[in-house]
Amino acid sequence: MSIQHLGKLLRYRTWADQLTYEAVRVLPAGEATAPRATIFGNMLRTLTHTWVVDDIFQAHLQGRAHGYTSRNTDEPLSFDDLWARQQVMNAWYRDYAASLTSEQANELVVFQFIGGGEGRMTREEIILHVVNHATYHRGFVADMFYQVPARPPATDFPVFLRDVPQA
Repeated sequence: MSIQHLGKLLRYRTWADQLTYEAVRVLPAGEATAPRATIFGNMLRTLTHTWVVDDIFQAHLQGRAHGYTSRNTDEPLSFDDLWARQQVMNAWYRDYAASLTSEQANELVVFQFIGGGEGRMTREEIILHVVNHATYHRGFVADMFYQVPARPPATDFPVFLRDVPQA
């Protein structure tokens, strides 16, 4: 995959996160943290999980310890704090991918999974993972919108290609 394509996927991720967070922000009070039949318990904890995984893989890319013992924060983050953190994280990944050469993108990164065991992914595969992982969990959040009931935003890749001018 080219660095250009990684950049496009990361711009897509940023766009889809923006739509999702904006839609969550305008839900009736308490709906983002209302208990739901989902693995992370509610919308906000699901979005927090996505940010934590981004943070873990950022540490892997930087060759540093991340300090996590689980795939979520111990205490819930506020919506505003989480959204601010996610925006910084998305910008970091976009800048990081843009700085990679093809050779660097194909370098193998070895790390330990939180649940145990060794992981081995290229830098490119890690970036693809964080984009795909966020898409997967935005789907969980979209399902929870229907439980409100409310309509989630359309965050599909073809919608991004249609609605966002491509450079």
